[in-house]
Amino acid sequence: MQQVVSTSPSAPADSKVQKLVILFMFEKMAIPLSEPTVLDICTAENDWLGYMECKQFLAELLDNDLLYRVPRSDLLNITQNGLTCLSLFYTHIPSSKRDSIMEYVNQNRMHFKKQQAYFCDYSKNEDGTYTVIMRVNTEQKTVLEIKMVVSTRQHAKFLYKNWVDMAAGTYEELYDILLG
Repeated sequence: MQQVVSTSPSAPADSKVQKLVILFMFEKMAIPLSEPTVLDICTAENDWLGYMECKQFLAELLDNDLLYRVPRSDLLNITQNGLTCLSLFYTHIPSSKRDSIMEYVNQNRMHFKKQQAYFCDYSKNEDGTYTVIMRVNTEQKTVLEIKMVVSTRQHAKFLYKNWVDMAAGTYEELYDILLG
């Protein structure tokens, strides 16, 4: 199992630990994450890894069946092989780094979970208006999608910034109105 984590016989031991850091973060987060989100968490927000190393390690973990792409999405998650590998070697991650990861995950897991459950994006139309797409997702499928055309970028940005907080209530109200 140790060979799966190694990039090559001459790969530095550090790269094994860094790959374990990624697996540990996925295991503790317990939700699928997009590659840009993982890169941001591991590099910009926490400085656990360098950006290019993290990108390379994600590709290698995918190639070695330790991570997988969630079907019909842009999300990644840990495989059973990844969990097994992590359980065998997690003690190679320094305890201070494990503590740092646990602290970050405990403070941010719900934010990432909401971000996945309540998706919003907007784009400018040829006529100068903006189309805003808002979704409520479960792990299996999208249960609500609203596409709205608004007249200004300010309106689009307002919806974009506030959708996470408004999504659950909006879904409940629409459900009650339409089916209640």
